[in-house]
Amino acid sequence: MTANRDKILVIRHGAFGDIVQTDGALRDIRAHHPAAEIVLLTTPPFRKLLERCPHVDRLMLDERAPFTQIGKFLALRKALRAEGFTRVYDLQSSGRTKNYRRFLLPAAEWNDNRDFNGRPVRECYKLQLERAGVKATHAMNPDVSWMAEDMSAFLAAEGVQPGYVFLIPGCAAKHPQKRWPFYAELAAELIARGYQVVTAPGPDEIELCKSTPGHTLLGPKGFLGWFELAGVIKSAGFVIGNDTGPSHVAACLGRPGLVLFGAHTSALRTGILRDNFQAIEVGELKDLPVAQVLEAILPRLPTPPAA
Repeated sequence: MTANRDKILVIRHGAFGDIVQTDGALRDIRAHHPAAEIVLLTTPPFRKLLERCPHVDRLMLDERAPFTQIGKFLALRKALRAEGFTRVYDLQSSGRTKNYRRFLLPAAEWNDNRDFNGRPVRECYKLQLERAGVKATHAMNPDVSWMAEDMSAFLAAEGVQPGYVFLIPGCAAKHPQKRWPFYAELAAELIARGYQVVTAPGPDEIELCKSTPGHTLLGPKGFLGWFELAGVIKSAGFVIGNDTGPSHVAACLGRPGLVLFGAHTSALRTGILRDNFQAIEVGELKDLPVAQVLEAILPRLPTPPAA
């Protein structure tokens, strides 16, 4: 690296669905600054995921310690200032990062999306980049194919053929209001129509998925990691899920699908909607009948394999 190479900081702490949707914005930043060193400031849970991202050179980790822990705050300031960043793209645009601008990197040219608060996530990124003079070619169309492992041999060994219906019945345990309670009934209806149904639970969703008819993919470790899960989603013919990270992965892999929303937020705000990835939104997910979901998906499903 030459001594005068520009250094650019991009900030995105979380959450998982928003992290996945940064792919397009990161791709555009990379294209606009082809010779710069691009460093992504993120949180420790996303280290392994983002180390694979091809659009950044390296990561810096931020524990997001309380500001009352002044020692950690000063250590982060020292580490960031030692880098000599000339520009910051603040994709997080939170109250925390507003303080980072004021107290940690006041000399850098700073670009954020606070003026676009309330818009869909990907649109915020696009408008933010365009205001900075960056051509936002990919911001609205993230493509996380780099996440997906080749799972063809694993699926064949499990007796699963590509083109299956992939269900995502879980979500973070702290958000039970995001879980539609009728995936088992939906799976049974799909299987009766000749479709192969697949689930791949996270560590706290194993029993939930095992109680859902169809094929539960656990893998040698007892559950699939991010890259394995993305590979399984990439081979799906259709995806139906809750408002959770894997559903965002499906949308950003270009899979056709349907996501189910209660009143906790809107599908538009999350940025998950695509031409081929749609949503049903209701006041309470417990009031959404299986028949309504079937009505929405059956015209869009691929033809089931011959028996």
